[in-house]
Amino acid sequence: MNYFRSSGFGSIPPVVKNLILINVIMLLATWVVGNVYNIELNSILGLYYFKSDLFEPYQIVTHMFMHGGLMHLFFNMFALYMFGRVLETVWGSKRFFIYFIVTGLGAAVLHSLVIHIQMQSILNDATAYLNTPTPETFAIFIKEHFNEYYSQIYKTLLDNWYSNPDDTQYIAMSQQYIADLMNFKMNIPTVGASGAVFGVLLAFGMLFPNTELMLLFPPIPIKAKWFVIFYGGLELWLGLTQPGSNIAHFAHLGGMLFGFILIKYWSKKRSSFF
Repeated sequence: MNYFRSSGFGSIPPVVKNLILINVIMLLATWVVGNVYNIELNSILGLYYFKSDLFEPYQIVTHMFMHGGLMHLFFNMFALYMFGRVLETVWGSKRFFIYFIVTGLGAAVLHSLVIHIQMQSILNDATAYLNTPTPETFAIFIKEHFNEYYSQIYKTLLDNWYSNPDDTQYIAMSQQYIADLMNFKMNIPTVGASGAVFGVLLAFGMLFPNTELMLLFPPIPIKAKWFVIFYGGLELWLGLTQPGSNIAHFAHLGGMLFGFILIKYWSKKRSSFF
């Protein structure tokens, strides 16, 4: 546990320190640019689905340094500080930086793949619905893919459509709803260092599996390996059961997956450690 003794911010190894500074600066810049120039930096530097008109290749990197708010930033940077400085001390700055970037990119890859699969499923079901446009099939489509909006759509469209199933204006309205919802889903930017941070968490659990961590809620000790397994399982369960969530669960899993692959690769190339 000596790794957790610190004499202040100056004792933090350079990569972790600079990553924290960059992320803090970018959040401050987001606030300033938004308030002064009315420009939303998260909408420019956040990662969009690769088929979105708003997607730009640089977003694959820049999204890792943007955050949705102070608490989002705090929890990511706190975890990076707690676990990242230990890894950088053990691995060295160059190796840790490579690991952080690779896991961040891996998070983006898996997240984008999952979004692509979801969008293809939505597109296929939308095409099937348009072949048989009834209020019943539209309700099934919305519950399957956009359940969080079902109550709103029921009030504005479905309630009246059930009473007048042959009215073609409701079919046109349903088509517009589908187009708007698909466009909205494609154009949601993803921001945050969470994917890379989950990769850092996984690495700590693999290198120091029996180190005891003290949870905040509830305040009980737990070994790092069980903490990582629990979090990985939780993210997988949430990702599968809450596909419409505004939390990128599969990005977190992507960071862990690519981190695991990279650590295993390095373990076979010990002569190349730097």
